[in-house]
Amino acid sequence: ASYGASKASTPHLCKMAFAVSSKAAAGVKVAGARRATRPARRTLVTMNAVELKPLPYAMDALEPHMSKSTFEFHYGKHHRAYVDNLNKQIAGKDWDKATLEQIVAASWNNGTPTPEFNNAAQVWNHTFFWESMKPNGGGAPTGKLAEAITRDFGSFDEFKNQFKTAGMTQFGSGWAWLVSDKSGKLSITKTPNAVTPVVEGKTPILTVDVWEHAYYIDFQNRRPDFIQTFMDKLVSWDAVAKRYEAAHH
Repeated sequence: ASYGASKASTPHLCKMAFAVSSKAAAGVKVAGARRATRPARRTLVTMNAVELKPLPYAMDALEPHMSKSTFEFHYGKHHRAYVDNLNKQIAGKDWDKATLEQIVAASWNNGTPTPEFNNAAQVWNHTFFWESMKPNGGGAPTGKLAEAITRDFGSFDEFKNQFKTAGMTQFGSGWAWLVSDKSGKLSITKTPNAVTPVVEGKTPILTVDVWEHAYYIDFQNRRPDFIQTFMDKLVSWDAVAKRYEAAHH
């Protein structure tokens, strides 16, 4: 969506199968003799329909605010598991030829999600989350995005307070989002579990993951501290600004 998949960038999707054949050496004479004919060798190489997109930075690039250990578990295990499980679910079905965004939309099934939805949406959400951050991030936005935040929330500080509150008050697992409509008006929303605003017809431009595995290694149960650090030290306002520009044009 927007994505991250729309987005500054969206999860790469690839479905490819190809065969490599070696030519039979029929009719080739060696030292006056006729060489035996070998059967053609055929190797089938198949790639997953949905791929785990590489991080936009090294796993230790956000330290000390988000540790390499967090990325090893959160990206390397949790995010990868969503990708692997989704590929198993769609193998041999029509969806194994679809884009990730198409799978998310179809599996949402008008609010009655199919079993594929959780994995598909979590693949999308996580890629969007990684691309919402950068080394030496944080600070404040500038330009049209800054003007829109002030217009719709009163001030940047008030926006941060409301965004943090959304993340803190999402019971259990979920996400807090900054979204834009087609006119450029901004609002904050939160979603449970794997739900993404994309399926609700909204365009996300920023998110923070408040599933416990997103922060427990670095912050234990201190979700408010994690969200504050995310806002102050990690947000890539350049990425958010590009998403905002795309959302209302």
